[in-house]
Amino acid sequence: MNCDLTEGKIVHKLLRFAFPIMVGNLLQQLYNVVDTLIVGRYLGENALAAVGSAYTLMVFLTSIIIGLCMGSSAFFSIQFGSRDQDRLEKGIYIAFLSIGLVTLVLNAAVYLGMGGILIFLRVPAEVTALMREYLVWIFAGIVAVFLYNFVANLLRAVGNSVVPLLFLGVSALANIVLDLLFIRGFHWGVGGAAIATVISQYLAGIGIVLYYLGKYPQLRVSGQNRCFDLQILKELAGLSSLTCLQQSIMNFGILMVQGLVNSFGPVVMAAFAAAVKIDSFAYAPVQDFGNAFSTYVAQNYGAGKKERISRGMKDAVLSAFVFCFLISTLVVGFAKPLMGLFLKEESAEAIAIGAGYLHIEAAFYFGIGLLFLFYGYYRAVHKPGISVVLTVISLGTRVVLAYALSSIEAVGVTGIWMSVPIGWVLADLAGAWYYFRRRE
Repeated sequence: MNCDLTEGKIVHKLLRFAFPIMVGNLLQQLYNVVDTLIVGRYLGENALAAVGSAYTLMVFLTSIIIGLCMGSSAFFSIQFGSRDQDRLEKGIYIAFLSIGLVTLVLNAAVYLGMGGILIFLRVPAEVTALMREYLVWIFAGIVAVFLYNFVANLLRAVGNSVVPLLFLGVSALANIVLDLLFIRGFHWGVGGAAIATVISQYLAGIGIVLYYLGKYPQLRVSGQNRCFDLQILKELAGLSSLTCLQQSIMNFGILMVQGLVNSFGPVVMAAFAAAVKIDSFAYAPVQDFGNAFSTYVAQNYGAGKKERISRGMKDAVLSAFVFCFLISTLVVGFAKPLMGLFLKEESAEAIAIGAGYLHIEAAFYFGIGLLFLFYGYYRAVHKPGISVVLTVISLGTRVVLAYALSSIEAVGVTGIWMSVPIGWVLADLAGAWYYFRRRE
């Protein structure tokens, strides 16, 4: 199942490697999509507003862990490409302990600071109790997020993108069944949705760890490599910390926008919650294509094949453009019916608001698709700081414009939606400028 991306036809190998990752992320998105759909249809707008706002917070927190795992994956890919087994094993050991410690500290911190978090997000009074109930349970899944993402990124680094997909498939199916059981059968409300997600996350996390230990003896850390190597620690910190910072900045900006959305009340919150799930689901494949491209670049970077990297960039941009054009057409054309899946007919105002969001965002999906390619490229060539800069440009523009435009009475909440593609385009221009300048 391993895939050596340093040889063979570029497009064929890249797409074959990327496809399971794309499908896997779509399955991962189902955790929250299913929560949102069932909650919206059976528990109402306030419950949907609570779950949607909590989702944004959870994404911010887990992005720290996922960013660290992604950064470590770049290190693993480089060592795999250069065939350095000792450095690979030491990197796995050091990364697992370090990211695991961060996860435990983060988990304790969010429970202790829950009250302050709800105040920061400007959660309306009618939604606060529901959101607190959901968060109490969903935070228990942070450790499972770490276990799954660490091993999944390790396996992808050596070219195995299929196994992480299989575990996500089982987990997503379990989540759907448990959601229906806990919400419709047991009437556990939003807490039931959170419990279903957490159980499913642990199925994926523990399952993939057991698979890795049983099926990948060559990636198990031998006794002599269970030690701290300062140089490797520095390299991991350089790749992981900046990737983590990039992910955190990106999702903190989104969290600030969520607070602004919350100030418009439960109807806008519910619309935003449903529309964001559709949005995230729609461009998830191109996001993971960017992650797969990062592995491609990292392996070839480790093997010293610069020309192959350059040719791969051209092919990746063309592939992303074709996909984004197709998915943009579908989402723009079916915005209202898609919103109707999450909300009842009597929620006409929320459906209209969410459709307006999708009409604006979906028309510019290539902007975020190209940005994900730049993120993956710069992470793989030991330039994660550039990814951070691009994130600051994208999210900084989004946050500033969202607050500025939404304060204009004639524009209102539409200003929040307009700020997103503007940020994407500005970051793309900066990424392209540095890419061509670096090649001169």
